[in-house]
Formats: sequence, structure tokens, C-alpha cells
Amino acid sequence: MVLAKLWTLQQHFEGLPKESNFELKQEELPDPKDGEVLLEAVFLSVDPYMRPYSRMHLKEGDTMMGAQVSRVVRSRNPSYLEGSHVIVHCGWRTHFLSDGSDLTPIPSNWPEELPLSLALGAIGMTGLAALYGLEEICEIKAEETLLVNAAAGAVGTMVGQIAKIKGCRAVGCAGSDDKVSYLKELGFDQAFNYKTISSLEDALREAAPQGYDCYFDNVGGDFTSTALAQMKPFGRIALSGSISTYNNTAPHRGPSIHSHMILKQLRMEGFLVERWKHKHHDSLQRLLAWVKEGRIKCREHITEGFENMPASFISMLSGGNVGKAVVKI
Repeated sequence: MVLAKLWTLQQHFEGLPKESNFELKQEELPDPKDGEVLLEAVFLSVDPYMRPYSRMHLKEGDTMMGAQVSRVVRSRNPSYLEGSHVIVHCGWRTHFLSDGSDLTPIPSNWPEELPLSLALGAIGMTGLAALYGLEEICEIKAEETLLVNAAAGAVGTMVGQIAKIKGCRAVGCAGSDDKVSYLKELGFDQAFNYKTISSLEDALREAAPQGYDCYFDNVGGDFTSTALAQMKPFGRIALSGSISTYNNTAPHRGPSIHSHMILKQLRMEGFLVERWKHKHHDSLQRLLAWVKEGRIKCREHITEGFENMPASFISMLSGGNVGKAVVKI
């Protein structure tokens, strides 16, 4: 028997989540049966998608959703050795009993010097979102100009760096001067603080007077309505997130975008990473190679302690992180 801790969704969110929306519980897990493994969390992922998806997929009282890097502590499944590490989407919990069908092993060529937490970020779903949004949706080409918002976040930092690897010009915006400085360290050609500018339209035009070929959107809302006017004809837009609207208590009402879409002949498409599941293995190997070569730099915002899961989540939704938000057990 092992005593597991888990965070449940006590009450659905209204506006920005609060600590009171969550409840910490405990449960006893039995020893694994034949074919099963007992997992212990090492790193847990905190992501913006959890905010809208919790309303769509969870009932009050359910364990909060999310992925984690886990260590196999007991195994009765020959495919998973004790002491090995896996990715599992079992939510905010310290221990989990699995039959092995829902586990993804950490790549066998994972370098010892790289933290396993990167399997939740740059060399995981975060990196895949950036890669697929750029390659599959934007079909980005060398010498094109890319715009990405929330550029200092987990996905945004990856988008800008991959764009530079592909020979593009990258423009990003973030919510503090420190974040803007970090974007410049990563190689962004232009970056600005959207909270201190007098006009978003002017800032976008100044950063790229000729306009944008591609736009990777993590924010949505008014930012996107303004950015569409700065797109070049036949521009491509990848919709990855809409974090500006996640905590709204009423539906967001924005200006019509049809005139820009039609007259500029733009292509805008939303996407989920699992559409390209058949490419995950090769794509993760590409990301791993770029990190090993130093072509992608990875900053993580690590919070210590399982008891701080809600605080980390709330901080991330408020822009408190630079890079990937992770909780370390």
C-alpha cells in the first residue's frame, strides 16, 4: 500500500482561479498486480490549457488534469523496469497505478546532463506545439517574418527559437521588460513590452514595417484583432491558445475579422498537437538534438513542492513564469 496525495477540482473556476477552487486529498493505492506499475511523480506540468479544459472535461471533485514525469517505483510489467522514468497524463497526483498502456517512456538516448523536466516542455508537448504550429500550420519558410505573442512563455520561447533555426525573422511581445530582455537573449530580432507601449498597432508596425508572413497566436482577443491588420497577403496564422480570454466571466466580443481575412487572403487554423501523433517520435528527436547542440535554450520556472500546485497554476495564468512552468516534487 502507498498513500497518494492528489489535488481535486473542488469548484469550477469563475474568472482567475483561486486556491479555494482546489482541495488536497489522500487515497491508498494497492500494490501493483500482474502487468501493472506503481508510479511516483517527479515533475508535474502546469499549462494554460488546463483552465478551459477543466470546464469541458472535469466534474467538480475530479482530480485536476495534467501530465507528469514519473519514476517507476514498483513494477510487475516487464516493459517498465523499476527506476525508469515515463510520461503519464494522470493529473495532479503524487502516485498512480497504471497497466502500462497509458505510459510513454523517456527516450532511451536522453542525455544524463539534461533535466527530465524538459520532457514536459521543450522536448515534450510544448516543443511539439511550437514545431507543428510553425511547420504544419504556418508552413514557415526561410527569410519570412514571424510574430508570436506570449513570447516569453513555454510555447512562445520555443516558437521564436525554432523560427530562427529556420532562418526567419522573429518578433515577439511579452508582459515585462525583463521578459523582453530574455527574448533578445534568445535571438529574437525585435521584442516589446505590450504593457508599456502606447499603441499595439504602432508597435507591431515599427517591429516589422513590411508586415508579417506568419503569426503564432497564444493570446487571442484584442491582440489578434489588431495583428491581423499587419499581416501580409497570403499570411498564415496558427491558433495555439487564447489565454487572454480564459478567465473572462462573459463571452469576449471583438471586431469582425472578415475583411482582413478576405482582402489579404489569410489562412487561420487552430490545432491540437495530437493531430500529428504519428510524427511525435521523430519530432521529439529533432527537438532533443537542437537542445543538445545548444540551438535551443530552455528556461524553466520551477516551483518546489506538491502542495504548491495551485499557486503555480494561478501564477502561470497571471504571467508569473518565464519559460515552462513545472512543479518539482
